Amino acid sequence: MDLNFLTEYAVPIIVGICLCVGYMLKHVVKTDVINKYIPVIMGVLGVAINVWINMSFTPEVLLGGLISGLASTGMHQAFANIIKKDHEG
Repeated sequence: MDLNFLTEYAVPIIVGICLCVGYMLKHVVKTDVINKYIPVIMGVLGVAINVWINMSFTPEVLLGGLISGLASTGMHQAFANIIKKDHEG
């Protein structure tokens, strides 16, 4: 199944904001319990920001917010893996 069409819904400003907020949560909150909730928090935050930007709530706004918020968690993991390899290498 090709899911590349979902990239059309990603909103870079939302990805960036969620990436920064997720990073702060991960490094400011000193408990590991927060880690399992970060994707949910970023999904909700992404939807809230997209509703704010568009001043409406439609299925496209919902999907765009979710995709953008969740993409930020994937992006964080990708960067973390790259940094980890650089330090190990």
